[in-house]
Amino acid sequence: MPATLWNHLAQAADLVLTDQQIARLSRYLDLLLSANEKMNLTRIESRSAAEVGHVGDALTLLPFLPRIAHHLADVGSGGGVPGIPLAIARPDVTVLLIESTQKKAAFLKSAIAELGLANVTVSSLRAEDVGNSEARETFDIVTARAVGTMNFLVEWCLPLVKKGGKLLAMKGAKITEELPLAIKVIRTVGGGEPIIHPVTLPETTHHVIVEIRKVSLTSHRYPRSATSAKGQPL
Repeated sequence: MPATLWNHLAQAADLVLTDQQIARLSRYLDLLLSANEKMNLTRIESRSAAEVGHVGDALTLLPFLPRIAHHLADVGSGGGVPGIPLAIARPDVTVLLIESTQKKAAFLKSAIAELGLANVTVSSLRAEDVGNSEARETFDIVTARAVGTMNFLVEWCLPLVKKGGKLLAMKGAKITEELPLAIKVIRTVGGGEPIIHPVTLPETTHHVIVEIRKVSLTSHRYPRSATSAKGQPL
């Protein structure tokens, strides 16, 4: 039963999921897998794999979130992971899903309406544009999964994080190659020393959470626009 795994992961953050929360997580997967038949939202197509690889994966972030109410942005949210499962597990957290692909953003809006998630909103802007808006440096937590290499990811994400907050990047085995190339960029945009947290999930390998605290304000030169960056990392 997925509820056993989900509750086990929640307990790592001293949380107990209610029956309603379990039902919402399950219904979210119904919506995701159904929509995936019409558009490319996920490469995970089986229900059992999605229970672990999407909801379970998202819930591994719970121990790294502040225990009090806070603001969280999920960059490149795609089909809504990790943002939607986190919003269900932590209804006290205000969540912004950032997804610039219009079809995916439309799915996210319909999913949060169907699930009745009053604590979630969607932005269809690029992360760089959100980072140069009034939302800049207003988030306690920014999450990202499968969004890009670390040297680009930190420029997109850290300008959104308020000083004292943190980026939680969900990465795989390639992090050992990516992180050394990103250290200079992390410092440039106000990040501290990265901490790598290994994560264990059933039938999942090389899964880590990279935690980067925001130690200083980001220069208004960053993030660069998608046009000016032109595929070139800082």
